Amino acid sequence: MGLNYYRIKKNARKARKLVIRATSIAGSGHPGGSFSMAEIMGCIFFKHLRYDPKNPQWEDRDKLVLSKGHASPGLFSNMALAGYFDISELDTLRQLGSRLQGHPDLKCPGVEFCGGSLGIGLSFSIGSALAARIDGRPTRVFTVMGDGETDEGQVWEAAMTASKYKVDNLTAILDRNFIQQDSYTEKIMPLDEELVGDDLSEMWRDASRWKVGDKWRSFGWNVIDIDGHRIEQIDNAIKKAMQTKGVPSIIVARTIKGKGVEHMEDNPKWHGQAPKKEFVPIIDMEIDSQSMIAPSIIAGDMTNLENEVKRCVNGRADYIHLDVMDGQFVPNKTFDHTKIKELRPLTVIPFDTHLMINEPVRHVRDYIEAGSDIITVHAEVCDASSFGQINDMLRASEVGVGLAINPDTELPEWSKEFIPTLDQLIVMSVVPGKSGQKYIEATHEKMHRLIGILQENKFEGYIEADGGVTLDNIGSCFVDGARAFVGGSAIIGQQDVRGVIREFRNKIAYARRRMLIQKAYELGGKELVAKWIDLHIIGEKKNQLLQIAKELGY
Repeated sequence: MGLNYYRIKKNARKARKLVIRATSIAGSGHPGGSFSMAEIMGCIFFKHLRYDPKNPQWEDRDKLVLSKGHASPGLFSNMALAGYFDISELDTLRQLGSRLQGHPDLKCPGVEFCGGSLGIGLSFSIGSALAARIDGRPTRVFTVMGDGETDEGQVWEAAMTASKYKVDNLTAILDRNFIQQDSYTEKIMPLDEELVGDDLSEMWRDASRWKVGDKWRSFGWNVIDIDGHRIEQIDNAIKKAMQTKGVPSIIVARTIKGKGVEHMEDNPKWHGQAPKKEFVPIIDMEIDSQSMIAPSIIAGDMTNLENEVKRCVNGRADYIHLDVMDGQFVPNKTFDHTKIKELRPLTVIPFDTHLMINEPVRHVRDYIEAGSDIITVHAEVCDASSFGQINDMLRASEVGVGLAINPDTELPEWSKEFIPTLDQLIVMSVVPGKSGQKYIEATHEKMHRLIGILQENKFEGYIEADGGVTLDNIGSCFVDGARAFVGGSAIIGQQDVRGVIREFRNKIAYARRRMLIQKAYELGGKELVAKWIDLHIIGEKKNQLLQIAKELGY
């Protein structure tokens, strides 16, 4: 089965927006810790957890224990998306008589643990896992813990117990966001090294400073270190944990508190503070504006694609774009599913396979089995029947579904029935199959037309800009509505792939900040713009926002 990448990604986006909605209505709550675990919760709920929302007490179910119970909005939002209750019930968060309290409560169907005092969840989970073993049930227990709560001695008593009794049907995930209620964890009770200053970036990225994993290893645990916002790393870590026998496993997931909303990121203030209602539309736009960079490896050395994949990994690409050309649909020929199968073991980064081939319905199964995580076919060689078959095959295999259109192609009428569930739409901005082309400027106007059609048909996926995307035009492509960007010679053709990707992200960040300031001005004029900018107190973001506001005359 595939990674289910886009379903998890889209649900993490929805969950974040629901957290903002619920906490803003309540006027209180914990968005920061809900956001740091958004991808973790998405992977557990929509990939690995066995449950039945219509039968919450199913005896053979897996169990999810949220030990860091204050992040209940992040749990409840995923439960709503999973079907335990209607999304509208989130509007009752923290209200008297509501099933959705400030901490998880057993009165809510599907909640396994009353997360009140911190530090207890792991002990409870061990007891639950041991009970399942005694009863001969296949239950697996997933426990999401906060790093601040590991100040509690009971956590380490539980760690010894799990190791002694070889509780291998338990997987703990440590949401290592470096912030607890009052300040940074490394200033209160260091798990890694003492933090000097308020810049977490060095500690977050420098593996030589990570000590918390060694602590858990010394207690006899299998430890897996990951980036807790990379869906493919979370998925791979959970698989490894489930395969490990004879010892308990913990996934140390390095995360960012408030991830996805810049003024909340790495800011202790947003541990337990709700956003004001006047900012909600702007925050929603920011959450919807998260973007991905996907290098196209055919722009590199075609005789050594293995090395090009490694360069993408080292460059921290979001996923890798694989252009498959058959020499018939387009003049050129590249590689087929056999090469993708050879490349797949090199990395867990998602493979974004773009099939520029005739009769894709005959070949899609090969590309699923080769290890593609997203597969896009062209509208020009499909109709409602064949695309329906492709859609069904991809969905059944948990592979993302994409549709591509050439520069001179409009969305066909038959495609509209698939738009609400489509994961990705590739809008080609060069003629496919020819190298060295410049971005076709008419694509900007075409994108604006497409946005209207997609909105009318309830599109929830991502638009991918493919062809001629460079540092000079990526900002414009972002403003058009693209959120995924394929870079050929502009990325993989450069020596320093990581540096170029960083520059691409900086260009996108500038365009996004400008767009959000414009949104603030539309909603509340210069006064709201000033309030929005003042929220950004961590790092150098505020200076750029002030400069952008000045450029816009606000």
